[in-house]
Amino acid sequence: MVYGLGSRGATLLEQRRGDDSCKLRWSEKNRSVGRIFLEHALFVSDIMVTLELSCRNSTRMRLVSPEELSNGKRAAPFRWKVTIDKRFKLGVIPDRVFAFDVENGSGSRNRVFFFLEADRGTMPVKRRTLSQTSFFRKLLAYEATWSQGHHRSLFGFNRFRVMTVTSSPERMKSLVKACSQLDRGHGLFLFFNRGDFENTADISSKVWVSGKGEASELF
Repeated sequence: MVYGLGSRGATLLEQRRGDDSCKLRWSEKNRSVGRIFLEHALFVSDIMVTLELSCRNSTRMRLVSPEELSNGKRAAPFRWKVTIDKRFKLGVIPDRVFAFDVENGSGSRNRVFFFLEADRGTMPVKRRTLSQTSFFRKLLAYEATWSQGHHRSLFGFNRFRVMTVTSSPERMKSLVKACSQLDRGHGLFLFFNRGDFENTADISSKVWVSGKGEASELF
């Protein structure tokens, strides 16, 4: 079941938290939510639930939420712009930003940062120009984020990877093929099929597919 915040609930949050961002017409906002948006939001939630449960079943990793990464701020600042070929400015808004604190062999923990793309197979893989939306355009934007060092200057991430969970094995092959056409940065990307992803208890033990179509570990 899916619940939306109503006007009375928003008023209660405003009273308890002193948060004037709740002053919206929530009933109208909920009615305007379309099926495509809702299905994508649920997909993202399913992925995050799988990651959380996997971490709870593990003694060596902990899931770090977007709120924790943004120092408790309610509006996470994880959106930015990159320039491609000195002509195109592309906006980047990951479906979710999170990290894993992973215990290494010495007992200390390393933090590994991820940008999530939940791909339902509705967006074209590649189009004629970068002015048109496509998944390949997203790949270019993440590659530019890495090569231009935006992850360090904007968020203080020493490195990151892009986790893509997609709708089917066939779709995954198409995305990996598109990723292989990048000039560099293939190691940033990891791909997994949704059906296999949601049926695993330990995502760290699964073999992912890299941007070159090779087997890769999560960490």
